[in-house]
Amino acid sequence: MDSAISLENINKFFGRLHAVKNLNLKIPKGIYLALLGPNGAGKTTLVEMIEGIQTPSSGKISIFGMNWKEHERELRKILGFSLQETRFIDKLTTEETLSLFASLYSAPKSKVKEMLELTGLDSKAKSYTENLSGGQKQKLALCVAIINSPKLLILDEPTTGLDPKARREIWDILLKLKTQNTTMILTTHYMEEAEKLCDRIVFVNNGTILADGTLQELLLSKNMSDYIEIESEQEIDSSLLFNLPKIKSVTQQENRKKLQIYTHDSTEFLEHFFHYIREKNIKIKSLQSRKMTLDDLFLKLSGRHLED
Repeated sequence: MDSAISLENINKFFGRLHAVKNLNLKIPKGIYLALLGPNGAGKTTLVEMIEGIQTPSSGKISIFGMNWKEHERELRKILGFSLQETRFIDKLTTEETLSLFASLYSAPKSKVKEMLELTGLDSKAKSYTENLSGGQKQKLALCVAIINSPKLLILDEPTTGLDPKARREIWDILLKLKTQNTTMILTTHYMEEAEKLCDRIVFVNNGTILADGTLQELLLSKNMSDYIEIESEQEIDSSLLFNLPKIKSVTQQENRKKLQIYTHDSTEFLEHFFHYIREKNIKIKSLQSRKMTLDDLFLKLSGRHLED
């Protein structure tokens, strides 16, 4: 599959700070990619270099076969992006705001009506932007980002601060865009958002790529898919648990009464675990078992939560 974006040996320094380190990444056309990492991981710097806001200290960025040095005008036409917070002119209406941005891209007037209908903002077309709710402003920001029918869409935390209903409405809009072969890079702290929208997930930590693939690929590659948390009334010798089948990894708190267990078959592990605790006469205070999330996986790989 042809690449929409190709990053080759990208480095970015801010003085002595090595923010992005010899990073390589190819993003195929039409793919929705989630770029995940904690604050300070380097993902914002990486996105800004793709957007042309920052220049790499070294390395090569190619976007649909073009680069910012030689093809800035062409790239501006095919790129759309939305930041965490977009400020609009208070006394312009929603419709006037979209008409303004449509004129900047020489988009037809029909595009304004199309955007209003797509996002459900047609009922707010004559409302001043200062009177829009947070969710409506985020929808308007998305309209501005896609009014030029971009080939590449970059969204930085597009649903931060929205209630669940407004967040899902944004998701529905983005899923509709997917049918138009749009390539998207999404940064988000919402794990459900990445899992719902994106074909591929890239973990970034300390300026490097920690893992890259679909959620299932990432879990399978580490031979982990299930997470079990156990709290007992007595101390448990976690080293003995490795004699049980299907266990991949165990993390134990200092008091030795709480365990985090990673496995690829929780059913078989728990069957043997219950036999073990009966044999050792260990009383369990609480137990939870669930499928691993992206945050669980990132914590296991890096020792940090994605929201740290």
